[in-house]
Amino acid sequence: MTHATLTIRTPGQGLTDITRDVAGFVRAAGIGEGLLTLFIQHTSASLTIQENADPDVLADLNAFFRRVVQEDPLLYRHSMEGPDDMPAHIRSALTQVSLSVPVIGGRMALGTWQGIYVFEHRSRPHERRVVLHLSGR
Repeated sequence: MTHATLTIRTPGQGLTDITRDVAGFVRAAGIGEGLLTLFIQHTSASLTIQENADPDVLADLNAFFRRVVQEDPLLYRHSMEGPDDMPAHIRSALTQVSLSVPVIGGRMALGTWQGIYVFEHRSRPHERRVVLHLSGR
């Protein structure tokens, strides 16, 4: 069993690919068969596994969430950290804060077009912490 924490700098709202960093952790751990758990330690960002071939998918996802969860300060009571704060919490609640990925043959068993992303829901850049935990043999 091994663990690490990645610090990811996001450029602001959108999806940041962390697949390479996570794959490096799995390789370095030396575990051939197991289960990798990823957990983001924030309430205004999330994790997702999504297509990594066509950037239009990521742009469309971001646009969808902007339409569904509007940044209108008249809609929310909580606004302590600005007009994007409560919408970011809602977006995070609609997505995932943890992921599980099988590890087989020392590699993540992701599909051909899958990548792992931090989904930043705030407008400005942030540093996000993603805890990685790999158990197996």
